[in-house]
Amino acid sequence: MKAIGIILAGGNSDGRLGILTDHRASAALPIGSCYRAIDFTLSNMSNSGIGKVAVLAQFNSRSLRDHLMSSKWWDFGRKQGGLFVLTPYTTNNGSNWFRGTADSIYQNMAYLLRSNEKYVIITSGDSIYKMDYTKVLQYHIEKDADITVVYQDMKDRKDLSAFGIMQMDTDHRLLGFEEKPKEAQTCFASLGIYVISRTLLISLLRETVPQGGYGLVKDIIIAYKDKLKIYGYEFNGYWNTIGTGIKGYFQTNMDFLKKEIRDIFVNQDPYIETKPKDEPPAKYNSGAEVSDTITGSGSIFNGKVEHSVIFRKVYIAENSVVRNSILMEGVNIGKNCLIENAIFDKDVVISDGQQVIGKSMDEPIILKKGTIL
Repeated sequence: MKAIGIILAGGNSDGRLGILTDHRASAALPIGSCYRAIDFTLSNMSNSGIGKVAVLAQFNSRSLRDHLMSSKWWDFGRKQGGLFVLTPYTTNNGSNWFRGTADSIYQNMAYLLRSNEKYVIITSGDSIYKMDYTKVLQYHIEKDADITVVYQDMKDRKDLSAFGIMQMDTDHRLLGFEEKPKEAQTCFASLGIYVISRTLLISLLRETVPQGGYGLVKDIIIAYKDKLKIYGYEFNGYWNTIGTGIKGYFQTNMDFLKKEIRDIFVNQDPYIETKPKDEPPAKYNSGAEVSDTITGSGSIFNGKVEHSVIFRKVYIAENSVVRNSILMEGVNIGKNCLIENAIFDKDVVISDGQQVIGKSMDEPIILKKGTIL
């Protein structure tokens, strides 16, 4: 494919994910019992024939870097192209944190200058979806667009205040763009996926960032909407993001309990790939009752689990009940416990007889990594 990729994975979603991003980037958060959030965009890039991808990382990037170290799982272990993890630019004179999405690319301008591909696909690293970017690029070329913004009609969502909302004419040319409006004028929400020519991107960054314009949306999309030909491309498939906060993270994981959604990623070619672990399959002992649940490798069940997402190496002891919950790697639940409407980060330990109950699935209780109760 005649495009390179850029995945924006620099932040922690401005704290909207609370203690879940205290020690990891949002793009590194576990999803669907075996994935990380960034796996979906990385797989989309690889499956679309994009052989050169840069991941722009900043806050709490150790976990993300560890996950991406073996790039071969997404077919980026190659002599030409490959996977690059880029961070804020550092010189003998000092360094600057990324001051926005445009600035993060500007600080790594060498990646663009040393590439020969004509186009750039820019995406976020915390959205869950499967997309063929070649179709978006073909649309971009057919429209003779300067920039193409992928959007989705979200008429079924009650709250659109966390999204960029687009207004377009009948030819899908952008007329207006509201960033996180309190009252949206349309239901056309940007998915944070953009196509632009490499040379135009370089030119816009050189013109914008030195003047204090650090954001792709505010300082390029919105600022240039009347000067450039910016079009919207509608995506009708499954899409969700964990970047909107805890509710979005919880719902996205619970979506994997729906067979029709799970099959999109697990059973329909091309597949979403991840870094595998060499562990035995989950073990269900004689007292286990597990229903409407997906489980990670190496987990052991002795109690009852309903409507939950269980990651690898989780242990649930006898006579314990887990409902409507997400248990990350290494969680240990003792005997006679009740866990409901909860998110447990890695290595949480719950001793015998404890009850941990959140208000609802919209307001789950969260225990941070390593909590012992």
